[in-house]
Order: sequence, then C-alpha cells, then structure tokens
Amino acid sequence: MTDKMLGIDVGGSSIKAGAVDVGTGKLLGELIFAPTPQPATPAAMMPVIASLAARLPETAGRVGLAFPSVVKQGRARTAANVDHAWIGTDGAELVRRTLDRPAVFLNDADAAGLAELRFGAGRGVRGTAIMLTFGTGIGTALFTDGYLFPNAELGHMELNGMDAEKWASAHVKTVEDLDWRTWIERVNVYLERLHAMLWPDLFILGGAISERFADFEPLLHAAAEIRPAQFAGQAGVIGAALAAAQSEP
Repeated sequence: MTDKMLGIDVGGSSIKAGAVDVGTGKLLGELIFAPTPQPATPAAMMPVIASLAARLPETAGRVGLAFPSVVKQGRARTAANVDHAWIGTDGAELVRRTLDRPAVFLNDADAAGLAELRFGAGRGVRGTAIMLTFGTGIGTALFTDGYLFPNAELGHMELNGMDAEKWASAHVKTVEDLDWRTWIERVNVYLERLHAMLWPDLFILGGAISERFADFEPLLHAAAEIRPAQFAGQAGVIGAALAAAQSEP
C-alpha cells in the first residue's frame, strides 16, 4: 500500500483535492480547488475531477471521493446540493473509469469524521462522538468507540418544521446575515436535540467555519463536550484518502 493517496471532496460550490500521507493524516502540499459545475451532473463533474487529479500526479493507488450523498455499495442514494442525476449512480465505478484507478466513494461527512477520529479532535475518544460539518448544509458522522455508523444524515432531522440544516447551517448564517449570538442560539437548540436522541460524549464541530471557533466558543452550550475540528476544511479530503487506503487489499 502506498502512503501517498489522492483525496477528493465534492461540495455544493467547490471541489477540493489533495495528496495525503495516509500514515500520518497530513496533507502534502496545499489543497487545490475547482468550482463545482452547474448543474452538478455526473457528466459535468467528471472532467473537473480528472483535471484536479492530473495536477497531483505523485499520488498512487486508490482514489477516495467524499460526496454529499447517502452512499450504499458505492452508489449515491440521495443528492444534497448536487444534481439529482447522481441518484442511483455508481460513483466508485464512474471515478474508476474517469481516472483509470480503483476508487472509493463515500459520504462527505463520514469522510471528515474518519479524519478527525483517526488523527484529529476525536483521536483516542471512547464512547459516542458526533462529527458535525457546518457549510452549505449540515453533515453528520456518528461513531461509537471509533466505529463509524455510516450515512447518519442528522442534518435532515426535523427542527422547527424544516430540515435542521435549513435553519442552522453556516450557509443560513450567511444568507440571513445572522450575528454569532443569533446563529449559535440555533446551533445550541440543534445540539440539544441531538443529545436528547443519542447522548453523545463528544461533539466535533467542523467545516470551514470551525476556523472561527474562538469567535463563538463562549456562546456554545451542550450536555456533551464540544471540540473544534482539527482539520477544518481539509477533513473531507484527508478522510477520503484514508478510506481509500483502508480499502486497499
């Protein structure tokens, strides 16, 4: 197994890629970016992914692709902030054909959680941990004693008559021009609901907004410990590469 693998993280506005040392969880060099094509169909997205991969020729072996979807047996079963043409698509096979390399296709929040539990804020944590990525939506990954329960789409739980992410995501904060206090009041309600259902020992708050953790940490309240994600916006790329490495024979 090579120690240097390619991780790709698809978002509603951009696609990120990076070379990752899967033995240490460290990003080798800088992340590279490209805008997510609109509409974000499989046919439109694959040339973008191929272009990003071509810029990182030093990676080898399997490719990990983190994607905003429930993923079952390599197929997208939902499509959050990408075109619904993805539903039913065998993402792993599509990437394999595009890059001529074996590929692993997984939920984006699950990928971020793998990075944080293996090398980041959740390293060594026992009990139940919930990774939360606040961005265009709210991605969630659920772990018990380090084991992943895949596709825990808790950002879509009902809150105030709507999906929680339609009320408390970082995107909503921006669109509604909410100050930190107003937005964190919503986040606290969401955390309270999650705790009532799952009684986690730890919440890990990720997504790019976690880089501003110091600005809103004093406003956060939950019955579980709260930590900022260590990898922030890099977590999906790192976790995708780790998933690819774990699947190598």
